[in-house]
Amino acid sequence: MNKKRLGRGLDALLGREEGGFEPSSWDLNSGGDLSQVSLDLIDTNPYQPRRHFDSNEITALADSLRQHGMLQPVIVRAVGERFQLIAGERRLRAAKEAMLHEVPARIMDLDDRRVCEIAMVENLQREDLGAIEKATAFKSYLDQFEATQDELAEKLGLERSTVSNFIRLLELPEAIRNAVSEKKITMGHARALLSLETEEGKLAAMQRVIDEQLSVRQTEALVATGEPTPAKPRPKKSESDESNESPAERPEHVILFEQTFHERLGLAVQVKLKKGESGQVIIPFKTADEWEKLNAMLSSMAS
Repeated sequence: MNKKRLGRGLDALLGREEGGFEPSSWDLNSGGDLSQVSLDLIDTNPYQPRRHFDSNEITALADSLRQHGMLQPVIVRAVGERFQLIAGERRLRAAKEAMLHEVPARIMDLDDRRVCEIAMVENLQREDLGAIEKATAFKSYLDQFEATQDELAEKLGLERSTVSNFIRLLELPEAIRNAVSEKKITMGHARALLSLETEEGKLAAMQRVIDEQLSVRQTEALVATGEPTPAKPRPKKSESDESNESPAERPEHVILFEQTFHERLGLAVQVKLKKGESGQVIIPFKTADEWEKLNAMLSSMAS
């Protein structure tokens, strides 16, 4: 998929590397001063975009810390006589649950804007940050630092349209935003509902999506015509091809890819996920004109 590498990574944002970011290199073992810092002196990051932390995940991490200690330091900055967390809130929460008194911390000298950028990159890399959490973080960054969507997209290694699509979710009524956060509907459903003019219409359509368990494509049809297209019966899949995801559980970036492709070329790309990390991208065309359009796009990408 045409998805930029997420951010230039923490190393790049910390001013240490110009190259690409590799998740396996999140050691951050250079720059700043490495010290043991009391947990009582570390305050949370005010720019943390994540609002919900998996308690089971934190408990499992706490058990690991009790057995092995914290192998990777958290990143902090000095604020007066205390420290403010920059990256590593999951580890910090787990350390408190494990009843540790101090943790290894790398003390960096960073301004507010850089701290905000790093917090977003750290969470985006995990890819389980909620769509509304992302949207809120993006909007807060633009407002506080008077940045443009282009500037933020460049910082995070995203397409500008991706940033814009997330921020537009904040135009939805609170009830719909909550439904996205609670995973009752997906970002794809929410984006379709944006096309409706009235709040009452959006809320009524959302309730129908939930009650009838409509797919994103059915929701788009509901918004356009007032009635969802009937779901086509799916052929039985072999066990090796079976996906564990229902339509409402498909990853947001997959839905966003399909919708962005459709908006740009008018062709209905379909991403089929299989078990593991495999899958297929299917681009059907109905006319010679659609084929020429697709061929021109693929040729330009290859050149």
